[in-house]
Amino acid sequence: LTYNVNWPSGLSLGEVQLKAAKAVAGEGSGAGWNLEFVLDAAVPGFTVADRYSSAASAELCSVRFGKEVSRNGRTASEQTRFGQAAGTATRETLGGGSSTFSIGPCARDALAFLYHLRSELSQGRLPPPQTVYFGAAYQVRLEFAGRQRVTAGDQQFEADRITASVKGAASQISFEMFFAQDRTRRPLLVSIPLSLGVFAMELVP
Repeated sequence: LTYNVNWPSGLSLGEVQLKAAKAVAGEGSGAGWNLEFVLDAAVPGFTVADRYSSAASAELCSVRFGKEVSRNGRTASEQTRFGQAAGTATRETLGGGSSTFSIGPCARDALAFLYHLRSELSQGRLPPPQTVYFGAAYQVRLEFAGRQRVTAGDQQFEADRITASVKGAASQISFEMFFAQDRTRRPLLVSIPLSLGVFAMELVP
């Protein structure tokens, strides 16, 4: 799936690629999923090139989550490995330290949780509040906010509107997501309020 990342004015900042593929036996989770989120965006004088990757089981329980971020050419990389059977995960920063922490059953990183959410929506359910890992741990609460017609890529869709509240140790944000009412529950639009205004990630059909 391809998305435009837009300023509040509607001007495009860049593009996001959201990818999912069945994992080949021997690649991390074996018969599971390889997921990827790639962001390329820029404003005058500042560029962003981020890549997030997840290896997950068939049940979308995380095996490995990686973050590679680049801001104006300055890069940082980290990886979290999930030991689901042991109930622990280890987070390592390239060129830095590592930490090990406890996790609950079927812990999920942010990408695995997004695909889990799509799966639950396809069955008429919404995941309960839970901890989601994006490097650090975040408490995520979702609410169904009705159905709404939205425009994405100059096309109109009937969508399920989901509001999300995400709280970390030192931050908190709320935003809206709109999912198509099709079999795969494609994310159509994500609207995130920031200090400069409301930014949008809009599907290119």
